[in-house]
Amino acid sequence: MDPRQLELVQESFARAIRFRPELTITFYSELFAIDPSLRSMFKGDLILQRQKLGEMLAQVVDGLKAPETILPLVHDLAVRHVAYGVEERHYAMVGTALLRALKHELGAAFTPEVREAWVSAYQWLTDEMLQALRNAPPALAR
Repeated sequence: MDPRQLELVQESFARAIRFRPELTITFYSELFAIDPSLRSMFKGDLILQRQKLGEMLAQVVDGLKAPETILPLVHDLAVRHVAYGVEERHYAMVGTALLRALKHELGAAFTPEVREAWVSAYQWLTDEMLQALRNAPPALAR
């Protein structure tokens, strides 16, 4: 991720997060449209889950300025999600849902350049999370 992409992700997220409830509502709508079976992974209050997602996205996007500072958070997140039934194949679905939600919330501001910046950021996040799973003790990473 180059400096311009970082700037684009952070600027576009600042715009999209103004509508946090809508962004996270759209994200989950898109995710469940991609694979309705994923809905069963969410046992608790989806409103609370949407809040957690918004907070986590904000932490990660802010942390992209100094990625090493958020690596422990990202790695822990990956390992914790195994307990919820998250599999490697789900990462692509989540990425697609996130891009669709951002496009929906940002409209014309979600330019091809902004999209590519988000793809780069999400790929970094996915790579780090999957690496954490590969390095986790077998009992944690399944």
